[in-house]
Amino acid sequence: MENGARHIVVAVNDDFRVRESLESLIESAGYEALLFSSAEEFLLLGAVAAAACVITGVRMEAMDGIELQHRTRPDHPAVSVAFITAHENSDEIRRQAFDEGAVAFLYKPFNAADLLERMQAAPASNREK
Repeated sequence: MENGARHIVVAVNDDFRVRESLESLIESAGYEALLFSSAEEFLLLGAVAAAACVITGVRMEAMDGIELQHRTRPDHPAVSVAFITAHENSDEIRRQAFDEGAVAFLYKPFNAADLLERMQAAPASNREK
């Protein structure tokens, strides 16, 4: 994801504080942030078509991040998906996320620079697939 044009990065998380922190991080890196409190809201509003990257939680109420990735990937394979989670026992979920093309799977507290680096490198890796 080149940082020239104003790319849209979407944060989908059911925790307001996490969304607020991600918004600050995204905007500090020069991207436009769109925030959603649930995967359902994100899908309902059709924002995936505008997104360069989606940062989502793994475990959320109703639809989890893996299901969100599964639903967006077929129609929008170039949209990068990065996961953040507080649950350390997520090896199977982590494997599944990467098998479906995730660009990052980070555990809280995560390194903001690491997340940004993976977001920026994502489109090049998506084009190579």
